[in-house]
Amino acid sequence: MPPKKMSFETAMKRLEEIVAQMEAQDLPLESAVAKFEEGMELSRFLSEKLEEVQKKVSVLLAAENGRIVEEAFESNGPDENS
Repeated sequence: MPPKKMSFETAMKRLEEIVAQMEAQDLPLESAVAKFEEGMELSRFLSEKLEEVQKKVSVLLAAENGRIVEEAFESNGPDENS
């Protein structure tokens, strides 16, 4: 199934399966290349979906005057305040 028709969760599960198969098996070259290509396609799809979601997410902050202000969500990672 092409990634565009998969849910995020289904695509993630399939990518995990491909990684496990490539790590656990001595695959013929053609099969390994096909799995690698499928994995890369899934990886691009998942990355695009995450970017779409990040653009949609916003943070509501309380301004100094008590009003609620909406700002775009930007993450610099878990240690952004360090």
